[in-house]
Amino acid sequence: MRMTSVAAAALAVAISAFPAAHQASAQPAADTMGAIKERGYLLCGVAGNNVGFSLPDSQGVMKGIDSDTCRAVATAILGDANKVRFVNTTATNRFTALQSGEVDMLVRSTTWTLGREAALGLEFAAVNFYDGTGFAVKTASGVKSVKELDGASVCVQPGSTTELNLTDYFRSNNMKFTPVVIESIEEIRSAFISGRCDAFTTDASSLASFRFSQGANAGEYTILPEIISKEPLGSMVRKGDWKFFDIVKWTHYAQLTAEELGMNSKNVESFVDNNNPEVQRFMGKSGDLGKMLGVPADWAVQVVKQVGNYAEVWDRNITPMGVQRGLNNLWNKGGLQYPPPMR
Repeated sequence: MRMTSVAAAALAVAISAFPAAHQASAQPAADTMGAIKERGYLLCGVAGNNVGFSLPDSQGVMKGIDSDTCRAVATAILGDANKVRFVNTTATNRFTALQSGEVDMLVRSTTWTLGREAALGLEFAAVNFYDGTGFAVKTASGVKSVKELDGASVCVQPGSTTELNLTDYFRSNNMKFTPVVIESIEEIRSAFISGRCDAFTTDASSLASFRFSQGANAGEYTILPEIISKEPLGSMVRKGDWKFFDIVKWTHYAQLTAEELGMNSKNVESFVDNNNPEVQRFMGKSGDLGKMLGVPADWAVQVVKQVGNYAEVWDRNITPMGVQRGLNNLWNKGGLQYPPPMR
């Protein structure tokens, strides 16, 4: 069949463009692991203001399940849980901080959604906390259910999944509310305490953190029983750097696997002579798991020894707030935490 001049020209353009396109796709990905090793520490974006997740103690040491996630990754790459610097981020600037390279990874009670993963050039590596949107009210109000909040004023952070969940829930239930939109979570808590809003909505874990932080006055606040959304909270990295993505993901799975196998920070080294093939691979005594990831053979052992298995991290940071593991139990205990095989 004879080709028209227009078609021939279009084909020529396509052919000439192919090498350039192929060359662009073949460009090496960013080497975050290399940058971390050269720098000597991991830069980890956290909230820095949330009890149980990331909050400095009286000595200035960052404490929480999110900050321990950062420490675990630092241990896997650098062999030292202390080689991490925490960068406080807000709900508004957290994604920009990761996109720009201000931080290597983000662990900030951030919900895994399609929109965030598809549009931001970022990728969720693992879920360290399965959560959901909840509501807190003052106990004196007598409110027992979210359905009783029709016409209420509700404090909420802008640009969060919580804001969307709030709007969707009230609309779908033919209820009205007045949003009190405040950027800072500390200001939201103060506004709620002072009576500027009837209810305060955010992740249920954050509500538990708020209530726990009130100490002797905790009884003045009630967390309502309804959870109105799914909020898988996890660690984020930049897309394209799959070596670093694998490390962040498999570090979380290593902590879950350790819990499955009965390993913890106190006894992990005693497993070195265990003949179970799965244990031997975990310990770095057989297979090449560390080599495949570009880290030392005993990387998983060091993560558990220095930071703990997932249960230890949970019990250290979340249990004191009175939050049950629930969905965050291992899969064989009725939860959603399910590590793929390390082989």
